Amino acid sequence: MALHRVDRERRQAPDDLYALPGASEPLPRYRIPDESMAARTAFGLVHDELALDGNSRQNLATFCTTWTEPEVKAIMAETLDKNLVDKDEYPQTAELESRCVHILADLWNSPEGATTMGCSTTGSSEAAMLAGLALQRRWRARRRAAGQPADRPNLVCGPVQVCWEKFGRYFDVELRQIPLLKDSLTMRPEQLVDYCDENTIGVVTTLGVTFTGGYEPVAAVAKALDELQQAKGLDIPMHVDAASGGFVAPFLQPDLVWDFRLERVKSINSSGHKFGLSPLGVGWVVWRDAAELPDELVFHVDYLGGDMPTFALNFSRPGGEVVAQYYNLLRLGRRGYHDVQRACADTAVELADTVGALGPFTVLHDGRTGLPVVCWTMKPEDQPNSWTLYDLSERLRMRGWQVPTYPLPADRDDIVVQRVVVRHGVSRDLAALLLADIEKAVAELNRRGVGGAKEQPGFHH
Repeated sequence: MALHRVDRERRQAPDDLYALPGASEPLPRYRIPDESMAARTAFGLVHDELALDGNSRQNLATFCTTWTEPEVKAIMAETLDKNLVDKDEYPQTAELESRCVHILADLWNSPEGATTMGCSTTGSSEAAMLAGLALQRRWRARRRAAGQPADRPNLVCGPVQVCWEKFGRYFDVELRQIPLLKDSLTMRPEQLVDYCDENTIGVVTTLGVTFTGGYEPVAAVAKALDELQQAKGLDIPMHVDAASGGFVAPFLQPDLVWDFRLERVKSINSSGHKFGLSPLGVGWVVWRDAAELPDELVFHVDYLGGDMPTFALNFSRPGGEVVAQYYNLLRLGRRGYHDVQRACADTAVELADTVGALGPFTVLHDGRTGLPVVCWTMKPEDQPNSWTLYDLSERLRMRGWQVPTYPLPADRDDIVVQRVVVRHGVSRDLAALLLADIEKAVAELNRRGVGGAKEQPGFHH
């Protein structure tokens, strides 16, 4: 039998995490600590603080990916140290990025013979700004070539995600947001004539409006701009913000014409980390032709002895999200993406129908068209009730559900809505649990007849 010598230092060392040095007092908040601590201690204490966050799977406000396959997590771990900007060191990562651009150009019906170009970004916000910059510079070049002033650019759109407001403010472009008509939840083509002029750098249409999940009528807007050109000679390009719809419409609504099949659509952006099913931190922007991307915006760097054109707002970026995007495209294919998005849409329809049958709600978007999103409001006759949708959100939060409540955009901001995004990972069973909690919360609010929850800021995910 083996003999074992007693190690007194080992015997006296505390094994419990909360008895280790550094764990006996609150963590530093405003200055770096003087001493280091064991990795186990630091990990455990930070892990404890993160437990105070909400459960991302119950965050029904966000469009972003909250569930991934184990293989995606393994790819992310393997590519943790890969800098996407370093094409010389990681040429195969650059190749996978290029393959993704080619696949998306094909998915969005890039025209034959066009010198289509595209790139990855940190998300749709950066992608939108790159597309907006291209529109601005193209407009400015045309104005200067014609000897006309180019100091008052404007961009026309309907209700858009906050990234477009940032673009306008950061790059000195007037954002002309068309208010909603009383009978519509999206911009209407007939409104364009009152907002477009010779200083309009482009019109942005949204394939999946953040507020409700509906698609704007892209083809009808393109037709209205064709008619505007015939009437006033204004040749105004279009950009499609397909942050969510770019990975939904090609699979669920393949006959819907919204992409490069429309000649007036010059660029499209989408989020890989939304319905593209990739981890947070990847977006895409594609131009129908190289001529739509002014060369003055492109930086040329050496790449394996050759020329690598780049266009981005930042420099160093992790490569893992791009690799994970290629993995998803390879792993799922058309059939897999269709099946995933179909399951989400079916769950959204079931959720919408059940919510609509509860009594006090009117469903504004049910997931049968557009994105797999459900949006509802209180019926007018129930508005005088002593409780509101804000109260319902508050009660659902007690069960961990994050269901946003907010007013609609301009000219319809008297209507307060709730919205649930049914994304990958929101299963039929999870939706059933949510519905059960909604029913209980409504019954409780009706019984108590009390409200008073304060309005909360809108969600911009």
